[in-house]
Amino acid sequence: MRSLSIASTGMLAQQQMVDVISNNIANMNTTAFKRQRPEFQDLLYQNLRRAGSASSDAGTLVPSGVQMGLGVKTASIYRITEQGGLVSTDNPLDLAIQGEGYFKVTLPSGDEAYTRAGSFQVSPEGEIITLDGYTVLPGITIPTDAISVSINESGEVEAKVDGQDPQIVGQFELATFPNEAGLEAMGDNLLRETPSSGQPTSGTPGSAGFGTLEQGFLEGSNVNAVSEVTSLITAQRAYELNSKVITTSDEMLQAITQLR
Repeated sequence: MRSLSIASTGMLAQQQMVDVISNNIANMNTTAFKRQRPEFQDLLYQNLRRAGSASSDAGTLVPSGVQMGLGVKTASIYRITEQGGLVSTDNPLDLAIQGEGYFKVTLPSGDEAYTRAGSFQVSPEGEIITLDGYTVLPGITIPTDAISVSINESGEVEAKVDGQDPQIVGQFELATFPNEAGLEAMGDNLLRETPSSGQPTSGTPGSAGFGTLEQGFLEGSNVNAVSEVTSLITAQRAYELNSKVITTSDEMLQAITQLR
């Protein structure tokens, strides 16, 4: 019976749906996390009677035919990149991107990674780095004796040293991609470029096509708890229905084995 294997693909698909939802809910408080959604497709079809085939030697054709579906598969799990809410932290090195763009980060391997999590710190040498110690490009160093740091919407970093006028010590750069959903997640709030994402375009905050920076804020997760719980209930009910199909198919097979 095809129904056994068909229902099993449905149960596996709904299980994967629950896995994605659980990851979203687990990251409700992760800085700049973007929720994900799975996309499903139907599997191949088995033609028992092909539509359009000749039904007689008089030239009559089968109008619709007989096609049996073989189940469902996961086509993709894509990232929804809508803006998360901004959360005030009053930390001068916390930055949120209002609009398009990603911060650029240099990995220990020398490769570039990208992030919207602007929870930055300062190295012992005064360089602005991520929480894992990776340099934030283009590499901005704050004087160790600076008494205050100000970052405007355009990403210009202004440091004030006691007894001196404030001086601009650097400016942040952002990167945008033709297809943000094509970026590959690395963990640790980092993303990497892929052939699907396209080549990055760099620019300063506030320029055409790039967002602005908000000092003292962090972008929150864009996970909606109500929406996720609703999707979880839907996936659970779909799982139960598929399991009911397997139970029914088993009972039908049991009835066949009892025939004499």
